[in-house]
Amino acid sequence: MENFKLLKIEDSLKNSLEKMNFTKPTPIQAMAIPVALEGKDILGTAQTGTGKTLAFSIPLINKLILDKNAFALVMCPTRELATQVMAAIKSIISDKINIKTALLIGGEAMQKQLRQLGNRSRIIVGTPGRINDHLKRKSLNLSATKYLVLDETDRMLDMGFTPQIELILKFVPKDHQTLLFSATLPANIVRISERYLNKPERISTGSTSVPIAKIKQETLQVFKENKYDELVNQFIARKGSILVFVKTKRGADKMVKRLKEEGHSADAIHGDLRQSKRDRVINSFRKGLKRILIATDVAARGLDIPLIQHVINFDLPQVPEDYIHRIGRTARAGNEGSALTFLTPDDRSMWNEISKLIDPNFKPASRGARGDSRGGKRGKAPYNKKRKFRDEKRSSFGDKSKPSSFGRSSSPSRDGEKKSFGYKGKSSFTKKDDSKPTGFTNNPKYFGKKTSESSPTSGEKKSSSFDGKKKFKSRSDRPKSFTFKKHSQKRNEP
Repeated sequence: MENFKLLKIEDSLKNSLEKMNFTKPTPIQAMAIPVALEGKDILGTAQTGTGKTLAFSIPLINKLILDKNAFALVMCPTRELATQVMAAIKSIISDKINIKTALLIGGEAMQKQLRQLGNRSRIIVGTPGRINDHLKRKSLNLSATKYLVLDETDRMLDMGFTPQIELILKFVPKDHQTLLFSATLPANIVRISERYLNKPERISTGSTSVPIAKIKQETLQVFKENKYDELVNQFIARKGSILVFVKTKRGADKMVKRLKEEGHSADAIHGDLRQSKRDRVINSFRKGLKRILIATDVAARGLDIPLIQHVINFDLPQVPEDYIHRIGRTARAGNEGSALTFLTPDDRSMWNEISKLIDPNFKPASRGARGDSRGGKRGKAPYNKKRKFRDEKRSSFGDKSKPSSFGRSSSPSRDGEKKSFGYKGKSSFTKKDDSKPTGFTNNPKYFGKKTSESSPTSGEKKSSSFDGKKKFKSRSDRPKSFTFKKHSQKRNEP
């Protein structure tokens, strides 16, 4: 299919596409639309930004024009994507077509959605959570659904929507057409397609793990403490709108606050924002009122803003596949774009995983002599530390004939108490009793009935005459010469 005019669709829909200046279809549209118009199920994968929304919207609207009693349901992972899908569908519904729609997403007033559903809306677009809410309220009836679309399915499963999707599918009649679109095709997507799709047609355009060729990808080696300053340098050096990805919501808010204080035109988008606020942020960025948008991965998929000229990965994503979706926010609809990724020494492992995803033949660079020498140090240091600790413990049991004292010759033990080791020179460290083994034990019988005055757990200033069994039995059995008695008497005074 080289032109939308060659499609076997209703004239009212053809006229609407002409008004929107949709003439030449993208590869995914050229492959998917004719198959969908035949009523077959589709399992489709394509790179982000290739026009998947129109690929399922045109057959959807054509089916509802032909069947006046049919309904269509489109499920999306995020509110932003659902809003954009609804906008795309509305753009090709002319007055002559006259099909009502309902957008069911979280963060918007329930009453508004109830009014839309009350007007017999035949195209339902929403997120799984809010769709389930309406099903529980019995305000949504899916018994007449003939056309089901699962958009960005891999993202929905990643976000934990699998149980909710399965609940919704129980309300959809078995006799319906299903179109499942995904940016990637992991094993759980294949399982769902086998369970819910009926002999689906497999459609794929290009590799799903290779970024769009028109994106200029760059990396910048930087230390963590210098990242912000380097980011500001990039803002100054680059022209046009910039989308910056960070790891956390808190990090996004802190960065925007600092940028605004320094006079930059910036805003943040993340999952904690109210829907009305998120819409305002996206609209101001889309219209060019804000030049810099700081985002978490909530905006990595489905955010279709043609103005985005640069994507900067301030932090690497948690999942390698999300790198593809992040940089796919630029170079939309055939335009060119650039993607810059900051790499700190801590990012080596994740960047290797991303590089393997992009290029299966990628081999990580060996650390070489520098890494080996550092590794040698790591192996040596703990050994010295343990040996020193063992020697200290041995020395505390090395000479049991001398009483403990708190004079100048005392040295601190591991638990912070000062204990005398009873030596006057270096020779006492090596002095051992050949008749008994030396070492550390908490059993006083091991060294005979004579207690060790320098035991690390004892707290007395003078050696006591009672045997080891009483010493370790309970605190109440301690002799009255203990200094603790003096403190207890003070506490009991009125």
